[in-house]
Amino acid sequence: MTVQPTSSRLPVPDALMQAHSDALHQQIKAHIEQQGGWISFADYMQQALYTPHLGYYSGGGNKFGIGGDFVTAPQISPLFARAIANQLAPVLLETGGAILELGAGTGRLAQGLLRALHTQHQLHPHYYILEVSANLRMRQQESLQAGLPAELYARVQWLDRLPEQFTGVVIGNEVLDAIPVQLVEWHGGRWLERGVGYEHGFVWQTRPLQNEADVAHIDAAQLPEGYLTEINPAAQGLIASLAAMLQQGLILLPDYGFSAREYYHPQRNQGTLMCHYQHYAHDDPLRYPGLQDITAHVDFTAMAETALAHGLDCAGYTNQAQFLINCGILQLLQQINPEDSAHYLPQVAAVQKLLSPAEMGELFKVLALSKGISLPLLGFLQGDKRHQL
Repeated sequence: MTVQPTSSRLPVPDALMQAHSDALHQQIKAHIEQQGGWISFADYMQQALYTPHLGYYSGGGNKFGIGGDFVTAPQISPLFARAIANQLAPVLLETGGAILELGAGTGRLAQGLLRALHTQHQLHPHYYILEVSANLRMRQQESLQAGLPAELYARVQWLDRLPEQFTGVVIGNEVLDAIPVQLVEWHGGRWLERGVGYEHGFVWQTRPLQNEADVAHIDAAQLPEGYLTEINPAAQGLIASLAAMLQQGLILLPDYGFSAREYYHPQRNQGTLMCHYQHYAHDDPLRYPGLQDITAHVDFTAMAETALAHGLDCAGYTNQAQFLINCGILQLLQQINPEDSAHYLPQVAAVQKLLSPAEMGELFKVLALSKGISLPLLGFLQGDKRHQL
C-alpha cells in the first residue's frame, strides 16, 4: 500500500537551508534504493535526525528557543532546574554519586543544576553529559563555559557512550520522544508496518510487520480498521541499557506522553507523531528532512515495564505540574521580589506555562526509576500516578 504524504502550509526555507535538506533527501533516497525500495520509518527518522552534518540534531542551525523550532522547559524558566535540583540533592547525598545527563540540548538544564547543587553542597566532582550530536556538544560547551564559573565548568565531562557502571542520578529531559519509532497500522485483523519508499519523492508504504512481539503489549481487540500508532523498541532498549549500567541511584525522565491505556486509545487513531518546524507543529515527517524535529509521545507504561523486567524499581510517575509543585517551584517563585516587576512578572508567566494543564503541566509527565535507594522521592510525595501505568 502506498500513501502520498499530507501537505502543510509551512514557511519556505531559504536557499541555503533548502540545499541542506536536498542533500539529506538525496542521501536517504540512495539508502532506500540500497535497501530494495523500502525502509522502516524508524530508519528514516534516524537518518532525518542524526545523519552526521545533515540530520536535524547533527547539522547546524538553532533548534531551541524563540529563534528555533521549539522551546523546552529549562529554557522557559531557571526555576525548572532549581526545582529538579531539590529532588536530586537527597539522592546524591545518599548515593555519593554523580549526575549523568542524556542529551543536554542547549545546556540550560545542566547550568541550572550545577549552580543549584553547588549552592546546596551536593555537587559531585563530575557532571557527565552524553551527547550524540557533535554540533549540540559544541554549543553546550560554548554555553556552559560562558555561563558558569570556571570551577563549575571544569566539572563537566562529555561522553560518547554510556559508562559500563554508574552511581548517582541519570536525567533525560525530553530524550525518549526523540528516539526513532516504528509506525504500525491495524488492517484486516493484523498489524502492518508503515515505512518509507520513493516514487518521485518520499511516500508511505506498508508491509507486514515482521516481529509480532513488538506489538504484544497493544490490545487490538477494540481498535478500528486503519488504526495507526507508534511502537518504540529502541527506547525500551535504552531503558534496559540504563538498568544494566546503574549500580545505585535514580533515573529521572521528564517527557510528554501517556500511559498505555491512553496511548493506544481507540480514538487516538492517527498516533502521536509530530513535527516542529520554525514553531509550526504539523504531521508530515517526510517534508524538509534535516530541517524539522520529528517526535512521538512516550508510552510510559512500556518504559516502566521494561525497567521492572531489568531490575529497576518504578519509584514514581506523575504529571509535570505535580512534580514541580512537590519540588517547591512555587516557594522558589516566592523568593523573587514582586516589586521587581521586570524580573518577577516574566517568571510568574513562565511558571504558569510549566504548570498549567493547558500548557505543559498535564501533557508532560515525570517517570522515576530507581535501584538501591531507600528515601522517599520528594517529587512524588503527592499525586503519584503509578497506579495508572
